[in-house]
Amino acid sequence: MAATVAYSEITGWSEEELNNELSASKMKLTKLRFNHAITPLENTNVLKETKRHIARIHTELKKRKLSKQA
Repeated sequence: MAATVAYSEITGWSEEELNNELSASKMKLTKLRFNHAITPLENTNVLKETKRHIARIHTELKKRKLSKQA
């Protein structure tokens, strides 16, 4: 899982792939937060990138849900 995946690439993923990536990203963020609390991370920007990656996935899932309703 790469945190720097472009949104255009995310739009090509299936819903199952999106859900799997979402759960993996949430687990990664949780682990990063715990590690950062114990010993500070060298690159704290990883937290920001992971949160944005999760937001991009949520955006695509919401977009698909709304397009199904219309």
